[in-house]
Amino acid sequence: MEKLHIDCEGGDYDILISPGSWSDAAQLPGRKLLVCDSNVEKFYRAEAEKILDPVATFVFPAGEEHKTIDTVMALCRRAAELKLDRKCVFVALGGGVTGDLTGFAAAIYLRGVKVMQIPTTLLAMVDSSVGGKTAVDIPEGKNLVGAFHQPCRVVIDPEILATLPERELKNGLAEAVKTAVLGDAELFELLEAHAGELLKKTLQPSLYGEIIRRCCRVKAAIVAADAHEHGTRAFLNYGHTFGHALELLSGFRIAHGEGVALGMLVAAKLAVKLGLCDAATERRQLALLRALGLPTEVPPVAPETWLTAMRGDKKAHDGRVVFILPEKIGKVRIVDTLTEGGILDFLREIAR
Repeated sequence: MEKLHIDCEGGDYDILISPGSWSDAAQLPGRKLLVCDSNVEKFYRAEAEKILDPVATFVFPAGEEHKTIDTVMALCRRAAELKLDRKCVFVALGGGVTGDLTGFAAAIYLRGVKVMQIPTTLLAMVDSSVGGKTAVDIPEGKNLVGAFHQPCRVVIDPEILATLPERELKNGLAEAVKTAVLGDAELFELLEAHAGELLKKTLQPSLYGEIIRRCCRVKAAIVAADAHEHGTRAFLNYGHTFGHALELLSGFRIAHGEGVALGMLVAAKLAVKLGLCDAATERRQLALLRALGLPTEVPPVAPETWLTAMRGDKKAHDGRVVFILPEKIGKVRIVDTLTEGGILDFLREIAR
């Protein structure tokens, strides 16, 4: 078992990475409320209830469109009906949507209760389950209502990935590429070397386990240094400024990982245009995303509409759009000095 410890503002906790490790969830004291969506329910509810016994369960309809304040309120009301007190634990069993909304509910129920993350998607394992960002979507934008609320434990079992459809694996691999570009050049090389193996029907838990470990190490170090995103934690948003806007404008038909992949492609183009990185870096990233079966063609979007969506992003500062741009594989920087006119000119260029 790999155990990573995060000691940061808001609480310290362990990330456990090992086949079968999610049975460790039973060791936490306090009454538990298991939270999962209708897809995860089919695969893991019975096993989770057996491990966590006794446990109550809250199931919500699967899909990003249900990552809303209404679902959070329904979850909190379920906890209140059960008369759960401040010693209880919300157990988020699922992907990023489940983890985000369960974490937010835990942050506000009784002004804060514990939440344990048991991610079941690669995207959640390599990114969203770690770091304490919780949120829901509103019509004006993705993840605009939320709170920082660190989990009390993160339990990751790479063998769960065997039940994932290929599109979900690809979504997680996009976040792994993001992590590699912003802070782990060796991870990027690992992904390049094994891109052809990662989507085979016979899953390789050991290979995925190494990818998950490397991603969690990078994120753990960044979160420990900047829990509330006052500085370098913003690096984790590489690809997200452009990508979140594309997700929103598509009505979430573009999945999160797909949006991040497209966002990274556009961010690299901008970095080349500004002279921050060379064209070889852009081509190398493009080749890897293509090898992993991720989208590499930006859908047609009116530049003005795209810019409006980015202005509403929670990472914007004083009305300025903030970009995380690559300098090379393994290193990025924050750029917040572009004028709206400059951004529009760039968006018009890539729209041709």
